[in-house]
Amino acid sequence: MRRLDTKLMHPRDQITMIIDKVYRSGLTTTSGGNISVIDENRDIWVTPSAIDKGSLRPSDIICIRNNGAIEGRHKPSSEYPFHKAIYKARPDIKAILHAHPPALVSFSIVGQIPNTNVIPQAKYVCGPIGYAAYELPGSEVLGEIIAKEFIKGFNAVIMENHGTVVGGTDLGDAFQRFETLEFCARTIINASTIGKPNYLTDEQIDEFEEQIPHLLPEMKPVEHPSDERAIREEIKRIVHRACTQGLMISSYGTVSVRWRGNDFLITPPKVARWDIQNEDIVQIKDGKREPGKVPSRSTWLHQEIYRRNPHVNSIILTQTPYLMAYSVTAQKLDVRTIPESWIFLQDIPNVPFGSHFTGQETILNLLSKNTPAIIVNNDSVIVTGDKLLGTLDRLEVAEFSAKSLTMGASLGKLVPINDEQVEALRKKFLG
Repeated sequence: MRRLDTKLMHPRDQITMIIDKVYRSGLTTTSGGNISVIDENRDIWVTPSAIDKGSLRPSDIICIRNNGAIEGRHKPSSEYPFHKAIYKARPDIKAILHAHPPALVSFSIVGQIPNTNVIPQAKYVCGPIGYAAYELPGSEVLGEIIAKEFIKGFNAVIMENHGTVVGGTDLGDAFQRFETLEFCARTIINASTIGKPNYLTDEQIDEFEEQIPHLLPEMKPVEHPSDERAIREEIKRIVHRACTQGLMISSYGTVSVRWRGNDFLITPPKVARWDIQNEDIVQIKDGKREPGKVPSRSTWLHQEIYRRNPHVNSIILTQTPYLMAYSVTAQKLDVRTIPESWIFLQDIPNVPFGSHFTGQETILNLLSKNTPAIIVNNDSVIVTGDKLLGTLDRLEVAEFSAKSLTMGASLGKLVPINDEQVEALRKKFLG
């Protein structure tokens, strides 16, 4: 995956940018978590101890030279010993991220490892997960125990009664692994509130991965008139906003917008969503793709939705924390419990995993003006609409509704509005 290009960024800037993203995503506290990067000289750059993670600056980052000399105006993180131990054990790892995200901490205190086969991309993003027995935080012994897990080949390790630590080929790689693993854990926990999570087989995940080679022919030449460039900017802005709002994670999510006729622009795979740029977005014209670019694996589905639904001008396919609870349990999201939600979404059907693959008709036969959103089991939610901002709004309403219903399930039986009340809504708001 093409992640954040950090080649020209100083390690201090890389670390402060990622720790800020971790903090603002609610995945660590003011005092919790630590990040490090090891450079080509084997010098280790690490976050300081007991400094506010919400306002960390590049000048706060500590450098520990390969000869042991410490440079910086703070003390290095108290967890530096296990960073050092991991780098020594695994020279291929160039960045480490440790934090206490709520869902993974939940798994750590019950002695379990989340099954990443709950969503399709996580198996290859996260890899197999290790488990390190409890030891005193900041101790050399803890470092040795964690390093032993990394020696086994794990790039992510659950720390008993503590949190998690992940390594990567760079900081973007480590963050994506960390974020995706926490999303899996959160999805499993939310799903367990309303039902029993289902998991994908390795064969289903391989079938998902095989969707990428189905490439459209390349167009020649390509043009980028002003209206096309405006759509690129809009897609980039909405993708970044979705990531900020917790409606998309870096390893999964597709956005497309109709351009002219049935031509459209769509996001690519293998690019961290929060770092997507205008030039990453792929133009699809006359059934051909922009030269040198690979569009989303779901391009065929988007193409067919636009061709068959003239009222649809934008599509978002993504994973969100609470909608995915309904996706992985195959439970129906009954928005008849909330009048405003039903007006926006009407009834949302669930379809089997694989219904979004090339050549499948199930989703295409269901989507309409009266069915603007569909949940794909163990994969995603697909939301359609006219203007892209309105489609994002529809997605937000769906996620807020799913959150309310999931939380309400712990209180008692959910009471929907009746058919007569639904019909009154239909007449007043939908004509």
